[in-house]
Amino acid sequence: MWKWEAEGQPKAVVAIVHNVYEHHSRYAWLIQKLRSSGFHVVAGDLPGHGETAGSSVHNETFDTYIKYAQKLLSVSLEDGLPLFILGHGLGATVVMRILQRGNVECAGFILSSPWLHLEHLPPKHSSVLTKFSSSVKLDHEITIDMLTRNKDLYAEANEDPNYTTIMTGSWYKELQLFIKLVGQNEKVIANIPVLMHSAEKDKITDIKYAKKWLLAQGLSEFQYKKWKRLYHDVYQEPERDEVYLYTESFMHSVLRSLGYVV
Repeated sequence: MWKWEAEGQPKAVVAIVHNVYEHHSRYAWLIQKLRSSGFHVVAGDLPGHGETAGSSVHNETFDTYIKYAQKLLSVSLEDGLPLFILGHGLGATVVMRILQRGNVECAGFILSSPWLHLEHLPPKHSSVLTKFSSSVKLDHEITIDMLTRNKDLYAEANEDPNYTTIMTGSWYKELQLFIKLVGQNEKVIANIPVLMHSAEKDKITDIKYAKKWLLAQGLSEFQYKKWKRLYHDVYQEPERDEVYLYTESFMHSVLRSLGYVV
């Protein structure tokens, strides 16, 4: 994992847990925006992703995702600054699971497009094959044009060797169990501020489940924002500046409530 220091005096740290299939380099724009606004950033690649990938087929266990995210948070706390955890997609779901397992020392959470109910599934014939063999390879077939309307990113994304949606049947089964475990868990998380972004035109998940989960937590401070017209990857969309400013405003509000001068 890597750390990028803020330009000027840092006011907080933001730890980024990226979505499945991708890697942290897709967040270069967001990382630079945070740095220029006075935030340290800590990020890296989930096990089996990006530079940590040992093969082009996802077969790593979800427990390794949890352990990686916990280590990321531990590193992020070393500066003694307020910490915000930003999770996107399945990365957001991993963060949610960590919160369900116990208190996390941080100022607030930012969850975008969490995976709690998939709308886009692997081809039906692939799903049938998993019933017979856990080693069979499937393709989730999530393409860049399903994630964002930002055509400026298409060429680079289509040539990205570290983006792969190929998985084994056993990995896909564990994905389904993990999503169900987090979404249906009745244990509420600690009462810490949460901002959740959802995309009105999300082609990957059913956003109703994410909102329902958030409201069920009984938090005293939370924000839910459904972005009109946006696709799943809200921080990659043409309106990403607006998404960033909304996120930054949330963090500044939390910092002020903690007694920090922003």
